[in-house]
Amino acid sequence: MDKTARKVLIADDEPDIREILQYNLSAEGYEVFTAKDGDEALEKAKRIQPDLIVLDVMMPKKSGVEVCQWLRAQATFKDTIILLLTALNDDGSIIKGLETGADDYIGKPVSPKVLVTRIQALFRRLRKPKAGVLTLDTISIDPEQFLVQVAGKPISLAKKEFELLYLLAHRPGRVFLRNEILNQVWGNEVIVGDRTIDVHIRKIRQKMGVDCITTVKGVGYKFEQ
Repeated sequence: MDKTARKVLIADDEPDIREILQYNLSAEGYEVFTAKDGDEALEKAKRIQPDLIVLDVMMPKKSGVEVCQWLRAQATFKDTIILLLTALNDDGSIIKGLETGADDYIGKPVSPKVLVTRIQALFRRLRKPKAGVLTLDTISIDPEQFLVQVAGKPISLAKKEFELLYLLAHRPGRVFLRNEILNQVWGNEVIVGDRTIDVHIRKIRQKMGVDCITTVKGVGYKFEQ
């Protein structure tokens, strides 16, 4: 994801901290907004819908914890990344902060470079791109809802059947080796045999009623439109 598309809101009652964090995050390509207290943080959060919010815990009007609690109670902020920033570094304060729904917690004083690094790590960890819906001729595969449709008709697949179909379908025409399929669908920790793949492929074909998976004899399988 292009960082220029990421909006960051910094809420802290200390002007120097807001200024230096805004400068460093802007230099990294983020679009940065600031707020001086909890009320302003909520107002700006609702207006700009930031991707990430840095909340100072000890703010006037509303604390960072109160702001975090309010945001997490709203469906529109369920995916917003929240980082609490505070001078309270005891275990109890850390636990309380995380229990409000914060994604991370960092103590003051903090180096701007350290904070930027932490924010980048949060984006990598929590903002991995979601797999999109595949539309292949009359077949639609939605990995978010675990839904397969053929010509608009929903098809019920077991979890491993769905994962196997999605693996093949997301690269149409590519031959997936048997070992590759086993590793990606069942993982290295589960011991299954080649016949397991064959049985799942047969069930997928029967349930879907379309001939979209081709056997490459002695090699593996591929999805064909």
